[in-house]
Amino acid sequence: MVERDVRARWARLLAIALSVGSSGAAAADRAAADAARVDWAAGRVTAGGTGVADRHAPSPAIALGTSRRSAIAAARQRIAAALPALPLAGGGALAARLDEPGLQARLDAAVSAAITVAADPETDGSWHVTLAVPLEAIRQALDQPRALPAAGDSGPPIIVVEGTAALPAIGWTVGGRAAATVWTKQLPAWAKDAPRSVARSARAGAIDVDRGAGTAATLFVILSK
Repeated sequence: MVERDVRARWARLLAIALSVGSSGAAAADRAAADAARVDWAAGRVTAGGTGVADRHAPSPAIALGTSRRSAIAAARQRIAAALPALPLAGGGALAARLDEPGLQARLDAAVSAAITVAADPETDGSWHVTLAVPLEAIRQALDQPRALPAAGDSGPPIIVVEGTAALPAIGWTVGGRAAATVWTKQLPAWAKDAPRSVARSARAGAIDVDRGAGTAATLFVILSK
């Protein structure tokens, strides 16, 4: 009888240990999935966040309100922590410019305005969200938004730039234009009919092209080698 009780006790302890280990592995997997990532092809920095339900809330439905705010805050914090490491076209990283007057406040505003990519409620009242901050918002935080021409914008909305060995970074000018860029090795379907330019050189933060300089409102799709 004693031996049977001992075996049963060890079986329960083993089951608890396996359960704890499984929960820890799941938490580690979620943390890895929630880590901030830079997607140069989509032009955004994304991160996830989980808001744990308040166990003292009267019901899971009531807990959803506070847990979603916590999830959003966690995702924003991950994105903000990743921004200083973003490479700049002229060399170095964003961290080197953070002491510029007003820049941190503009970056904070960009993070606060993060777009919700996904938001999934859990049955226990928890939330998991994925947020994204456009890289263009970071570029504009560095350069500040341009003034809109009195006559409005003209020119092609998209130009594809081929043949450059430049690496993805914030702040490249293309054909003398400071404008939005995305970086990809495969042409997206939505850009297949866009006019094309060939890069002649890329140095000191500037990509020189053979034609089709576009405007400050043009999105340049950079086809990396």
